[in-house]
Amino acid sequence: MRSSGAFKVTRRDLMVVGAAAIAAGAAPAIALDEPAASATAWPEAVFPTVAFTVNGEPRSLKVDTRTTLLDALREQLHMTGTKKGCDHGQCGACTVMVNGRRINSCLTLAVMHEGDSVTTIEGLGSPESLHPMQAAFIKHDGYQCGYCTPGQICSSVAMLKEVEAGVPSLVTDDLTASPEASLAEFRERMSGNICRCGAYSNIMEAIQEVAGRKA
Repeated sequence: MRSSGAFKVTRRDLMVVGAAAIAAGAAPAIALDEPAASATAWPEAVFPTVAFTVNGEPRSLKVDTRTTLLDALREQLHMTGTKKGCDHGQCGACTVMVNGRRINSCLTLAVMHEGDSVTTIEGLGSPESLHPMQAAFIKHDGYQCGYCTPGQICSSVAMLKEVEAGVPSLVTDDLTASPEASLAEFRERMSGNICRCGAYSNIMEAIQEVAGRKA
């Protein structure tokens, strides 16, 4: 790989380093024997700095361009309330709100959110001052193991805002009218959030209570 007078990286070396980095969940780095060869390491552009607001606090991170928003939140900002479930956008456990809209944070890259406002479960409320949706989930036992609960709560809060904004769903009868805060609407709109324990009826009761309180 290295000659006596020059630093050389072959395509096979890059593949080996990349595979090892993926397995370790970290950005690739090439160990250099000679300090003078550091200029040939990975370019700075691979690790840009992204600045955004998380739960009302400005944050700035240097991230690999392949880092998902989910991993940036969990591994670098240590906001572990946002869960990694399927890591394929199928379960909703990683749901957060970006600029008020719910997204699966495992399906988006951190570098795509420069200047955005991100809200996680930690930013909705605290044990001393619960968000109404958090309080309703507790009251109606809208959880069992609790793993999906942060995503369920973030999704339900954003979902009610969608209904208020008049965003139609697959079960909205009249697309020109404001959707009703009905059980059918809530069930369809929350279908992307999976509860493996099956606490769906309790989750719906919590959402309905908060929707009725706001109405």
